[in-house]
Amino acid sequence: VQLVESGGGWAQSGGSLRLSCKATGFTFTDYYMTWYRQAPGKEREPVAGISRDGTRTAYAESVKGRFTISRDNVLDAVYLQMTNLKPEDTAVYYCNRGPTFGILRGQGAQVTVSS
Repeated sequence: VQLVESGGGWAQSGGSLRLSCKATGFTFTDYYMTWYRQAPGKEREPVAGISRDGTRTAYAESVKGRFTISRDNVLDAVYLQMTNLKPEDTAVYYCNRGPTFGILRGQGAQVTVSS
């Protein structure tokens, strides 16, 4: 049972990155999925969430209109498309099963945005 993120990296301010998260070992469609992030010296925060069927999404105010969460229930994957990136988006991003952080999460993907 695991979640494996990919796609992190570096971007300039205003740029875009896409995070992917592959789920294995459990019935993916049974779970709401979320992305969290933690920046250096800051508390971890939820970024986005998506319902089991992908029809409902939710976003932190700080990323609304810039980030898009989606999922593919055939590939058992969840994605985070990040556009118009800002330096304050720099953080480790975690794919997470369910609305509560930590029960099952990925290893984290570093996203660094330079001004």
